[in-house]
Amino acid sequence: MEQEKISERLKRINELAHKAKAEGLTEEETIERDQLRKEYLADFRAKLRSTVEQITIVEEDGSHTPLKRK
Repeated sequence: MEQEKISERLKRINELAHKAKAEGLTEEETIERDQLRKEYLADFRAKLRSTVEQITIVEEDGSHTPLKRK
């Protein structure tokens, strides 16, 4: 379900991008595009953060050390 939602959002972003290049967007479409982009980037960042937080470094002694935020 989540992947389907992302695919639909990305499809709509691409439609608006093509329309913007071809003929321009109305103010409502510009607002929609900006909102969709913000949502997409927030989802992307959350998934990336989750992936990075799961990474651990295997030390020479066999212990696992999680990555730390700088």
